[in-house]
Amino acid sequence: MGTCHAKKGLARGQAKEGLFEVINPDAAGIDVGASEMWVCVPGENEQERVRKFGTDTVELEAISTWLLQRGVRTVAMESTGVYWIPLFQVLENHGLEACLVNARHVKNVPGRRKTDRLDCRWLQKLHACGLLSASFRPTAEICRLRTCMRHRATLVREQAAQIQRMQKAMREMNVQLDAAVSDVTGVSGMRIIEAILAGEHDPATLARLADPRAHKSPEQIARCLHGDYRPEHVFVLRQALAAYRFFMDQMRDCDGEVERYGNELEQMAGRADTALPAAVAGEKRKPRSKSMPEYDVRTHLYRLCGVDLTRIPGIAELTAQGLISETGLDMSRWQTAKHFASWLDLCPSPKVSGGRVIGQGRRHASNRAAQMFRQAASSLSNSLSWLGSFYRRLRVRIGAGPAVKATAHKLALIYYHVLSTRTEYRQIEAQQYDQRQRERTLRNLQRRARQLGMDLVPAEGTAEALARA
Repeated sequence: MGTCHAKKGLARGQAKEGLFEVINPDAAGIDVGASEMWVCVPGENEQERVRKFGTDTVELEAISTWLLQRGVRTVAMESTGVYWIPLFQVLENHGLEACLVNARHVKNVPGRRKTDRLDCRWLQKLHACGLLSASFRPTAEICRLRTCMRHRATLVREQAAQIQRMQKAMREMNVQLDAAVSDVTGVSGMRIIEAILAGEHDPATLARLADPRAHKSPEQIARCLHGDYRPEHVFVLRQALAAYRFFMDQMRDCDGEVERYGNELEQMAGRADTALPAAVAGEKRKPRSKSMPEYDVRTHLYRLCGVDLTRIPGIAELTAQGLISETGLDMSRWQTAKHFASWLDLCPSPKVSGGRVIGQGRRHASNRAAQMFRQAASSLSNSLSWLGSFYRRLRVRIGAGPAVKATAHKLALIYYHVLSTRTEYRQIEAQQYDQRQRERTLRNLQRRARQLGMDLVPAEGTAEALARA
């Protein structure tokens, strides 16, 4: 009896499997690994449709040649580390459509055996039935810019680490240079460090090297520079300073490469000679930080986008440049602004059962663009813009973390609409936003009072105050 039911269940399962309609008959699947690639192409013979290849360039070229011989047009592969990148590029060079999919979307099937041969067959089957969605990948020109921008972010972190090592070495000598000057790597700080490395340890002499505009007096600076100048700590300080300067040189080279790629994109867009509008160029900007490139980032961004992204509150020059390198300039890759926010994982993810929300889920996504939007939202805590008022209001009500995510969601929607419509952002003052919030709250209270059969009457003096506001 049990055997009969098992056979019926197997037949029923096979029937359901046959109901899957093949949408991409010329689709292939590749299981990507560090040392081997398993490739499955459409066909009837299981022995001939699956092959194993190596990972060197010759083998990757052989994969592309075999796929073209078998009439394959589109290929699905998993995003496994960085091993997929060389294969993806080789397939694109041969005119094949490479579809990069999330491994979580194809492997969470209980009861399925796990081998490399079966994985590539499973990928091919899902891709042939149109059940896989490709991950976002910008154009080749944007990818070059993105690689340099990500490398630049790494150099900034390494440079900051060397500054911390310099401060640690001086603190171990009880030389409190970070307390004497505002910036250890500024003009005064670097003069004092170079003098220490040259053998000058007299506090009064070192204090005279500080800039006359320093906040502290020479006597206060000299008091902070009394220390135990041990040779091992001086050696560590010298090494950290050399590493700091090395990474500064690397950053300048990287900025030159980014500028060159930006100029190429401007030539492609036909806006290489476009200048900032006079009203925009005359606006007062924040002082230039040392991490900023030497070229005019804002003008380059305007030529690239056709709009000034830095007018959006919280979006600085480097933030806008990083966002473009991650998302590209073509916002049509996402159907709507809500799809863009969902891709960034900046929208709610409710758990719904029986038509009711039973909790809030959390998706495990790592998106560099989303991190930039979150950092921009965090910088609005003291902003006088309406977004700053929005963030502060939510922070009081729901906490700092959810407020940052909600504000980042707002920034992402604004960024999408500005780039998709090529329309300049119009600033709204915080007072206007607060006034609208008060009016909205008043309307809600009045509607609620009418539902309860009551009238909402302002207190004495409140109506006149609201009228004056």
